[in-house]
Amino acid sequence: MPIKIITDSGSDLPLDYIKKFNISIVNLSVHFQNESMPGDMNAETFYAKMRESRELPTTASPSPQDFLEKFKEVDEGTDILVICMSSNISSTYQAAMIAKEMYVEEGHSNGIEVIDSKTFSGGLSLVVGLAAKWSESCTSLYELKEKVVHQIKDLKVYFTLETLENVIKGGRLNRLSGAVASMLNIKLLLKISEEGTVEVVEKTRGIQKAITSLLSRLDEKQHDYENAVLAIVHSNCESRALEIKERILEKYPFKEVLFSNMGPIMGTYAGEGGIGLAF
Repeated sequence: MPIKIITDSGSDLPLDYIKKFNISIVNLSVHFQNESMPGDMNAETFYAKMRESRELPTTASPSPQDFLEKFKEVDEGTDILVICMSSNISSTYQAAMIAKEMYVEEGHSNGIEVIDSKTFSGGLSLVVGLAAKWSESCTSLYELKEKVVHQIKDLKVYFTLETLENVIKGGRLNRLSGAVASMLNIKLLLKISEEGTVEVVEKTRGIQKAITSLLSRLDEKQHDYENAVLAIVHSNCESRALEIKERILEKYPFKEVLFSNMGPIMGTYAGEGGIGLAF
């Protein structure tokens, strides 16, 4: 049974995965002051523009109509699984749920399910990537949904940032504690909680110590390396991310690594120089 996977642009999926599995992306909007950016704006263009801008760009969730239009592009007889970024940081999931109701009311025969992933960026990339693979062998939409929900519960996501300026301005981190950390060159190891919010795990001096602490978190799970998949995301620091990938694979031989640059949505809050791992 064919199953169509749809997600949002907070997923930071590698482009080759999007093409290989024909995954549809519903874009959140990005604005630099009064200027609206194209939904498919690439990461390199975004970071260059953010460096030039005096003010942090703003983001907005898609409308239910944006999701509904994507649903209507799916052939009749093909079920749909929608996997959205955490409802605790964005209203994207709520918009998708409203669109689902609209779609069902219009009388479409396709089965449709919407999942709150409780994660974003690398975490969502990993969940959607696995769902796309599983969709080729699952016998039903229900079976696929159950596998994805189980994966979400087992997921661990950590990241560290070069700068705290964006995450403070964006309201994702306490302004006072963030300002003190910046002055003292303190880097924060952050994680996405089970509720889908950002939590501070540890404070370190300097980015290299933060990265070492980040990599040590891979020991928290027993990995079946014959099947294990890791997601690595970076915010416009590819050389650093590739070095980290090499260090990881020397010790942890993951079968596959989803490697990508954070797009405009997550990059707005991460700033340049951030690294995230999901496993």
